[in-house]
Amino acid sequence: MNKEMIRITQIRIPCGHSREELEEKIRKLLRRRTGTISVHIVRHSIDARKKPQLLDVYTVDVSTDLTRKEEASLVRRLKNKTIALSPDESYHFPACGREVSAHRPVIVGAGPAGLFCALLLAEHGYRPIVLERGKKMEDRTEDVERFWRTGLLDPRSNVQFGEGGAGTFSDGKLNTQVNDRTGRSGQVLHIFAQAGAPESILYEAKPHIGTDRLRTAIPALRKRIEAAGGEFLFETRCTGLLFESAECADRVFPDRDGLRDPDPGNRADQSGSVMPEPGEVETGKPADLTCCRDPEIRGQEQETRAVPARRRLTGLFVQNEREPDATPRFLAADLVVLAIGHSARDTVEELFREGISMEQKPFAVGLRVIHPQALIDESQYGFSDPEKLAALRLSAAPYKLTARAASGRGVYSFCMCPGGYIVNASSEPGRLCINGMSDERRDSGWANSAVVVTVGENEFGSSHVLAGMHFQRRLEEKAFAMGEGSIPVERYTDFRDSSADADGASGSTAGPLRPSWAKGSCRTAPLHTLLPDALTQDFKDGMEQFGRKISGFDGPRAWVAGMESRTSSPVRILRGKDLQSASVSGLYPCGEGAGYAGGIMSAAMDGMRVAEAIAGRFAPLQPV
Repeated sequence: MNKEMIRITQIRIPCGHSREELEEKIRKLLRRRTGTISVHIVRHSIDARKKPQLLDVYTVDVSTDLTRKEEASLVRRLKNKTIALSPDESYHFPACGREVSAHRPVIVGAGPAGLFCALLLAEHGYRPIVLERGKKMEDRTEDVERFWRTGLLDPRSNVQFGEGGAGTFSDGKLNTQVNDRTGRSGQVLHIFAQAGAPESILYEAKPHIGTDRLRTAIPALRKRIEAAGGEFLFETRCTGLLFESAECADRVFPDRDGLRDPDPGNRADQSGSVMPEPGEVETGKPADLTCCRDPEIRGQEQETRAVPARRRLTGLFVQNEREPDATPRFLAADLVVLAIGHSARDTVEELFREGISMEQKPFAVGLRVIHPQALIDESQYGFSDPEKLAALRLSAAPYKLTARAASGRGVYSFCMCPGGYIVNASSEPGRLCINGMSDERRDSGWANSAVVVTVGENEFGSSHVLAGMHFQRRLEEKAFAMGEGSIPVERYTDFRDSSADADGASGSTAGPLRPSWAKGSCRTAPLHTLLPDALTQDFKDGMEQFGRKISGFDGPRAWVAGMESRTSSPVRILRGKDLQSASVSGLYPCGEGAGYAGGIMSAAMDGMRVAEAIAGRFAPLQPV
């Protein structure tokens, strides 16, 4: 911007106000009845603490016809802690390095992490190649809708795999709890808005795109990447990596070569050495490659082998998914970004066999809870009348709930979808998992969220790296069998009142359902027997406490559905402070699948961070 703007925070005004009323309040705060002002909304939220009296709360940047010096003087005279000069929150890509890469960087996965990594690299001259095992958005959408309609799963193209990643068929929330001082979060929102997302995501406290808008925004990002020199290979899966040994002398030091720290605002990245010493990884502990006696993974023990602290990546093997019997071809590469997502289990197993350092990671499991949206609106706003909601410009109300079960375990709501649907999100034959999604308008009339508890080694029954993944699979197999391939559901009151050894869903008519709150067929089933007994009791404890916060939450209007098992990755692929794999030079684990993100925003930001790390070290392949 050409001159500083004035930032005003904590502007409170009754919901339903006009733009003129907001500008009049701003003029009063600035004590400027005359003169030109231009108002840019930076942030908007709703204060419902005194419902049904609801307030819009704004942070705004105001441009006036004053000079920069006069605006600074005005701010000083006002002596109001909510009024200051606007800070610089712009995003800055690092200066490019001087090392030369022999090949184009390859990005494995076209979810948020892979796409945003590819976009930054492409627009700064690195010409990345993006491999995506699934199909492009247009074809993927047809496959997903056919699966919901018929139950015929395509393991290569589904809710988990394909352009846009798992987040495309989700609620499309763009909020993050990452403490970002780099401008990455704002840049992600601006890029999505440029791709066709609603402008409101730039200022809403809980920005939301919706599945319908993501289906158009993601292809727009692809076209932008291609226009900048990037290339996409859809229905192409990474099946293996090739390495050569790397010696300690190959390490590069930024104070010697003048390389810029990829994240100067984060002291954790100011270590001096781009390549960490052996064992110096982001988690602060070495890889856990402990073998176990679990019969499901015992066969992989013989494939675990000692590896050097760091090998050098020389390329990867790729398989065209339309030609499964063809021999994988070799693609030479010395820079590979692993943005594989949390459901690429076969890839994780192959990385484990390759000796890539990784560790077991706790995650959360539970069930989806479905309510009429009016029940949630009444609790959160104090009313649920549709006309009144529209007059006050209020969308379907969200919630966020936490509790402590009698066992001491935390129970919490996750991925809440106002006005949304539960969806069959399966990606493997014979296994079933679900997720929540909504369209931009959030107008289904139903609210849902996962209610989950954290699980770890004790629940997995093993310290093996892949034990969490096999725990997921066992639960998903049980859910598939319970629902006979459909989503198993049960009224919550029946779930609550049934004993764990009951065979049927008490009080529910067994059989297939097509409820308006689900994408995919459902079937009433004894869902109270799905989770281990201890987790079921914790779930009930949490629901009882939530019912005291939101009236009717644990009542007869609520349904539960399972299985919510893919809240995050069950492993973390260890990386150093240079963001490269702790065991392979040139390999960059990235995003949610690698264990460094938890949602669209944080995954996209991690993709940006990896792109910065690559660019901060290597020179572009073409002038920009």
